[in-house]
Amino acid sequence: MPICQHFDESCPSRSLFDNIADKWSMMVISVLDAGPMRFNAIKRHIGGVTQKALTQCLRRLERNGLISRRVIMGSPIGVEYAITPLGRSLLGPFQALHEWTIEHVDDVEQARQAFDSRDAA
Repeated sequence: MPICQHFDESCPSRSLFDNIADKWSMMVISVLDAGPMRFNAIKRHIGGVTQKALTQCLRRLERNGLISRRVIMGSPIGVEYAITPLGRSLLGPFQALHEWTIEHVDDVEQARQAFDSRDAA
């Protein structure tokens, strides 16, 4: 499959980018770096995510091969999620992006304040 040079809507990379670049996906993959977890454990680690949003995110990540889902037989039956080797390959880029946000949060906040004060005038 050819690599698209632009974000054309028909380019498969655009769909994949949409699937992995949202905030919940990045957080789920980062959380699962610590090891396999059940749904509620993941939810506790990610403040503010709704059950619906997390369920949709986990399904997308599983569909894309970035996480795996394992049913744990027992009473009650449980489900555990784990990062796959393909998902693990995203940790470096995600960590770099996180480090960038930490390094530049003050600069961004200053830019926001300047914009907001200019916009209010």
